[in-house]
This record gives sequence, structure tokens and C-alpha cells, in this order.
Amino acid sequence: MRKWLVAAVGALAGLLGMAGSIATVSAAPLSLSQIQPKNPQTHKYTCATGKILQVTYWNAVNGQSFALVPVKGQSMLFVNTLSGSGAKYQAGSYTWWTKGPRADLYDATAGENAPPILSDCVTIVR
Repeated sequence: MRKWLVAAVGALAGLLGMAGSIATVSAAPLSLSQIQPKNPQTHKYTCATGKILQVTYWNAVNGQSFALVPVKGQSMLFVNTLSGSGAKYQAGSYTWWTKGPRADLYDATAGENAPPILSDCVTIVR
């Protein structure tokens, strides 16, 4: 019986060691160079609240578009999505929707009919 117990403990230790090895496997981090962005454009917006936002846009070689938008003190990378008019970008629960020189920032967690969390943001012409 003692040999059986030693064998079982040894097998369990081997499995635990293998599980630890599996847990450390990870993929290479995604870098923007893999998407091949071109010609970044930075725009400043002034919003109805007086808040000023600096937003950087990239158009990628494959047709995708991205926007780096500050939300609650953190820069978030937004991805362009289908829009009836203007350019609509999404990141998590947030939507940055531009129409010409104007833009609004929405938070989907506030509800379907909630007003924008930042509204009437207008491009500052330099």
C-alpha cells in the first residue's frame, strides 16, 4: 500500500508541475506595427462643459480606423464601427461619435437613451 501511495503522490506532483508550465504560456503582445497605421492626426476638441480633449486618429493600411480618446483620465483606444452618419468609434462601453467637426462621448452602461457624458465637443481650429 505504501508503494501505491508514493506512486500516487509522484503522479500528482508531476501533473501539478505540468499545470504550472501550461499556465505560463502566453501569446506575443499585439503591437500597432502589426496593423500598419499611417498618418496619425491629432485634433483638440472643446466640449459644452468646457473640458478640452486631445484625440489622435489613425487610418490603417487594411481600412481600419482607430482613435485614442481620453476617458475619465485614461487614454483608451477606440475602433471604428459601422455608423449611419459620421464616424463612430467604440472601446468597451464607450462610444466616441464624430460628425464633421463635432463629437459626443457616450457610455452604454448609463442606459440606451442616456445623454452623452461629453456633448457638443467641437474641433478647435489652430
